[in-house]
Amino acid sequence: MDRVLIIGGSGGIGMALVKCLGVQGAQVVALSRSVDGLDITNEESVEVHLGALQGPFDGIIIATGALEIDGAAPEKSIKGVTAASMAAQFAVNAIGPALVLRHAARLLPRDKHSICAVLSARVGSIGDNRIGGWTSYRAAKAAANQIVHTTAIELARTHPDLVCVALHPGTVETPFTAKYLGRHPAVPADEAAQNLLSVMSQLTPKQTGGFFDWAGHEVIW
Repeated sequence: MDRVLIIGGSGGIGMALVKCLGVQGAQVVALSRSVDGLDITNEESVEVHLGALQGPFDGIIIATGALEIDGAAPEKSIKGVTAASMAAQFAVNAIGPALVLRHAARLLPRDKHSICAVLSARVGSIGDNRIGGWTSYRAAKAAANQIVHTTAIELARTHPDLVCVALHPGTVETPFTAKYLGRHPAVPADEAAQNLLSVMSQLTPKQTGGFFDWAGHEVIW
């Protein structure tokens, strides 16, 4: 990829992606709330920032997301769900990416290969859920997966060489996950970024609309 747009470029994985792509010689345009004022939960903010961009980009990576919002930790059970915390999860993890994807058709080339990737999470897989809990986060990520799949179908009509996918980066050592690692194995953000870029480089248009993990394995819906 020669020119890449990264949404969420100041986060742990986003920053690592910016760094890795820079080393590879790519021109990277990175946007984030902390640096640029892009608030993906605010429709006007997304329209202003994305509307000001000029394509084409060979790749768009949406690396935004939140596990804990305004001090609300993931619920241990359905009894812990509140309307406010669930709405906040959907705003960041599902609606935000959808607002960004509204601009994908204009920013991506129609006449050559390109990729559009949204960072999701394995816990958003309905088929892989065997322990319950984390209802709002799981549901928001499942919604994000549906948004990606639907967008991929639509974009395939005008961008036949595009790969539009949801990606699970694995458990990554960032402030995002620090409180929840426990005994789960995790990798540094730089390693996660390299893994994701490797997977993206190997995906083909036949795989558009899919959900893949950091090793390139398909994740069940």
